[in-house]
Amino acid sequence: MLGVSGVPAVVQFCIMLCLPESPRWLFMKNDKAKAIAILSKIYDIARLEDEIENLSVAEEEERQKRNDVKISDVFKSKEIRLAFLAGAGLQAFQQFTGINTVMYYSPTIVQMAGFRSNQLALLLSLIVAAMNAAGTVLGIYLIDHFGRKKLALSSLTGVIASLVVLAGAFFGKSSGSSNELFGWIAVLGLALYIAFFSPGMGPVPWTVNSEIYPEQYRGICGGMSATVNWISNLIVAETFLSVAEAVGTGWTFVILACIAVLAFVFVIVYVPETVGLTFVEVEQIWKERAWGSGYNTESLLERGNDN
Repeated sequence: MLGVSGVPAVVQFCIMLCLPESPRWLFMKNDKAKAIAILSKIYDIARLEDEIENLSVAEEEERQKRNDVKISDVFKSKEIRLAFLAGAGLQAFQQFTGINTVMYYSPTIVQMAGFRSNQLALLLSLIVAAMNAAGTVLGIYLIDHFGRKKLALSSLTGVIASLVVLAGAFFGKSSGSSNELFGWIAVLGLALYIAFFSPGMGPVPWTVNSEIYPEQYRGICGGMSATVNWISNLIVAETFLSVAEAVGTGWTFVILACIAVLAFVFVIVYVPETVGLTFVEVEQIWKERAWGSGYNTESLLERGNDN
């Protein structure tokens, strides 16, 4: 079982060997010939000239900025703090609304719902996993047509409703009823949860995190927000069964539903809609949120240095 998991890693490793470096990164490292060679494989001549000109301008701007961005710098500038709050908050809420609890423990949850057969529990959990994959593919289409923020809010609305269904099913089961209907309602709740979560709160946090940071902060902030995601994942995975044992499975899903409500409010208040915007326009959003709508277009790093 563990050996099979290594097969995708080997395939990805082989494919990564063929992956070229980022032309922008090569430009910054003064390897312009290689950057142009890579761009020529992607664009026609007319577009290629525009891309080279854009990279030349970006290189000149980069020379005027610091290249040694540190973790502490993220918290020195108000704009970057706000951007990181939005990005890291989305990553944390992605996990604390219970997605990997459902994925890791779906056979256990199914058995908790009254289906004692290991084979049936695994079969139903495989269906849940298949729905997750299908929903993520759907999200690829919806995220540009529907918008990041709207998609996240719609997803969270469904997540809240499905967690309430799950909680109700387990409350009914714990009341001592032998009715198998509650077990099937729990399975329905799991399926609805995945159906709503996977197209929205699955891809949206990762997409938004790739769009909301200025170029020089994109790598470090993206890495930090990913760290928040996996730390949150660890916390949820390690505490779910203990919390379920302590307060009951029904109340555990009520807690997750309450967290999903907080996530809904968080998205409304802190997360901007980035669909169709350039990086410069997104940067201006954070400046206006930090310093007011009358704030001019001076660079984030200049403001950060002033702070």
